[in-house]
Amino acid sequence: MADLERRVRCVLHGSFRKNFDLIKDVYDTFTNAGIEVIAPSVSEIVGETDGFVHLANDQSKDPRVAELLYLKKLSELGPEGFSYYINPNGRLGVSASYELAIDQLTNTRCILMEKLADHPAYIHGNSVWKPKELASYVLENGHYPPPVILPNEAYIHNMLQDFILHGSIIAVGSMVVDYSSKKYKKGQEREILLVKTHKWGDRFSIVGGKVKRNERLAEALKREVSEETGLDCKIEESICTFDEIKSSGYFQQGMHRVFTDNVVKVAKRKVVLNEEAEQHIWIPPTAALKELDIEPNAKITLQLYIDKHKRLA
Repeated sequence: MADLERRVRCVLHGSFRKNFDLIKDVYDTFTNAGIEVIAPSVSEIVGETDGFVHLANDQSKDPRVAELLYLKKLSELGPEGFSYYINPNGRLGVSASYELAIDQLTNTRCILMEKLADHPAYIHGNSVWKPKELASYVLENGHYPPPVILPNEAYIHNMLQDFILHGSIIAVGSMVVDYSSKKYKKGQEREILLVKTHKWGDRFSIVGGKVKRNERLAEALKREVSEETGLDCKIEESICTFDEIKSSGYFQQGMHRVFTDNVVKVAKRKVVLNEEAEQHIWIPPTAALKELDIEPNAKITLQLYIDKHKRLA
């Protein structure tokens, strides 16, 4: 049985008005199997607007805003995550059909409870699973069942691939180096800060994240360090810029991610983590490379830092 070291995440889709009790049952089934359902949050139905159901914990009563906030959760799925469509009798409904289109355009793995009966969408093979069977598969294997491209549908798959929203995602990473009042012996490595995060499958990584639209790299570096750790930093030299490693276990076909990583100095060691991280550690870089489970992209940066940019006290 897999131990789900990399957290499998899921967003549930379906008609809250018609199938809310079933959605809650699926939520419980997945949660008990260790699948993290990041949307919806189970709460009570408190109202309805033109057929659109409002939940007690909705951030907005405007259906358009509520739907966009729901879709935003797709960006938090990560490479281990998937969307699950609860469509009894094969029927999706209007909102779920819209969500399926967004999923396909963003290359999100889609799995359905029933074969589609009211929709002409192309769905990969191996994509129809009952909730309990799917939960058992994930519990046993530690990941969702992979899609299968049937030989007689390869041309349809290729057509769909042409519609996927390609583009480059720029992510900044910070090798946070301790320049606090901590005393170091001559020749001793200054400690660096690493964080363990859900987005990297509960592995350690450097502090960082996506560059926002119209944001400069330096601004993004300082913002990410501040948001994730509560620390102010001074940006030092660049370590590296590279394309995401295809064999990293996080690579997604059709998505081009570029990492640009820098050394940053901090004058304090007190870290206040936000919701993205679950743990942090101050550790000498050489020890980190030997002792910690570090995601492959960050491991490249750490090795280059040790080879070329190691800071000595």
